[in-house]
Formats: sequence, structure tokens, C-alpha cells
Amino acid sequence: MACDRVTKQIAADTLASAPTRSYVADTFRLDYAENTGAFLGIGSNWPPVVRTALFSIGNGVLLLVLTVLTMRLHWQRAASLGLAFFVAGGLSNLIDRLAYGKVIDFMNVGIGPVRTGIFNVADVAITIGALLVIWSTTARDSSGLPS
Repeated sequence: MACDRVTKQIAADTLASAPTRSYVADTFRLDYAENTGAFLGIGSNWPPVVRTALFSIGNGVLLLVLTVLTMRLHWQRAASLGLAFFVAGGLSNLIDRLAYGKVIDFMNVGIGPVRTGIFNVADVAITIGALLVIWSTTARDSSGLPS
């Protein structure tokens, strides 16, 4: 969470009024964006009350339920670590939504016209967390043994 908070502040201070910065033969870009929607801006044009209900209250409830389930179900180490990444990233983005009504995004990767959407460090943590949970449960299911 701390990494996300710090990098978003740096992005706001240095990228907000600057042109896109390109690195490694345009594979990595720094480009400031304020996202009022969800993943890839989905819902950004919805009424504010709907966005608040889904992206703030809904996310908060989801993060709380996932945390409680993990503690009650005693997930294995990899799945618990994955959930920690997922919750930390989700909580950091939730703080932005509650405080500012938007999330700061600033990174983009790709080759030529094939690019990701603009994202932030919290989104990376969420993705890593989800992949760890999926991997740990898949590894457990396929072998029949806990991971």
C-alpha cells in the first residue's frame, strides 16, 4: 500500500501536466490519468451515485468479506499471501475513491499498438494477488495435496 500511495503522489506531482514519457523503445510509458471508473475505465460515465455504490461501497464490502473468509478458512500460505496483495491493492485504490472520487493511474506497457490500459502499483498488486490465489488453488486441486 505504501508503494502505491507514494508512486501516485509522485505521478500527480510530476506527470499531471507533462507529456507522456516513453522508455525502452516505447515498451513502457508514464502517462498521467485520473480514473473515475473501474478496470480500464469501465463505468466512468455512470452517475456518481452508482459509481460510489459499486466501486467504493461494493469494493469495501468485497475486501472485508475476502479478509474474513481467509481467516476463517485458514488458506494455505500462497493463497493467503495472494489475498494480502489483492486486499492491499484494493484498499489503496479504495482510499483514493473515498478521498478523491477517482484513482490515479500512470503506467502503460506494450509493443507497438498492442498495449495495456493505464494502471498503477495497486493494480499490479491486485493482479499478482489474484494470480497467486488462482495458482495455489489450481496447484492444490490438480495434485490433491495442499500447496
